[in-house]
Amino acid sequence: MAEPSAATQSPSVSSSSSGAEPSAPGGGGGSPGACPALGAKSCGSSCAVHDLIFWRDVKKTGFVFGTTLIVLLSLAAFSVISVVSYLILALLSVTISFRVYKSVIQAVQKSEEGHPFKAYLDVDITLSSEAFHNYMNAAMVHINRALKLVIRLFLVEDLVDSLKLAVFMWLMTYVGAVFNGITLLILGELLVFSVPIVYEKYKTQIDHYVGIARDQTKSIVEKIQAKLPGVAKKKAE
Repeated sequence: MAEPSAATQSPSVSSSSSGAEPSAPGGGGGSPGACPALGAKSCGSSCAVHDLIFWRDVKKTGFVFGTTLIVLLSLAAFSVISVVSYLILALLSVTISFRVYKSVIQAVQKSEEGHPFKAYLDVDITLSSEAFHNYMNAAMVHINRALKLVIRLFLVEDLVDSLKLAVFMWLMTYVGAVFNGITLLILGELLVFSVPIVYEKYKTQIDHYVGIARDQTKSIVEKIQAKLPGVAKKKAE
């Protein structure tokens, strides 16, 4: 008599186990701190960037953030040629000093360790034609999408979208009068490495105020569209 009860229970157990499996790749329901569910090919790089900007590894993120910030600050103070030259000189100073140091140690100890960078020199860094074509195909998808967007905006397929671009460019003229390109890059890096972690901590409050702002913007856009005869006629059709 115990066997039928076990048989009747097994479908529920299998269904619950099968229902629990699809949630595993998503990383727990799509929270801002979890790495998004992506394909096998793009998950590696996307998750690495995601973990970087969310400070999952503090040492790694601090190194990347500090290095890029120093480079941008150097570009703001010196020319590109000077910054690149100093970076190459610093790298060569480290590698040459280490090479000479290891050579002296090997001569004193009479060891046969060989070249200190042997493991890195043997690494195959050649780019195969297949990988090159894959990168080019991925780039062409984004280029074609950008070209279609540019044509749609400049040829005024949607009047409201073209007006948004015009207003944005008008505001950017004031931004350009105050900041230069390097300053904007520095501000952009500060935002990239600070906004995601702040949003993760205060997601509920930020979503509330963003929703209010989105509703207000949507109502204003609808009022503007209602007063534009071309857009109103297009919607009526």
